[in-house]
Amino acid sequence: MADKNDPKKSEKPKIHDDLKGFNIHIDEFGQVRSTLGQEELNAFLNEKVKDKKFSAKVRKQLENLYGSERTEEE
Repeated sequence: MADKNDPKKSEKPKIHDDLKGFNIHIDEFGQVRSTLGQEELNAFLNEKVKDKKFSAKVRKQLENLYGSERTEEE
């Protein structure tokens, strides 16, 4: 069994500087409440997280269609 005074549980998770103060929870009505707007969160994710659904083959096809600048933005 886990110890109730386990220091790992009391530590706050490491977060990116751009997300300081970000909090998300589900209220009593089942609605998602967040301190950041959906657009702001999506902009952060688009900028910082690599999209894993694009394989090397698809990325190459996109580069051929749109040029390398377009695929780097996505």
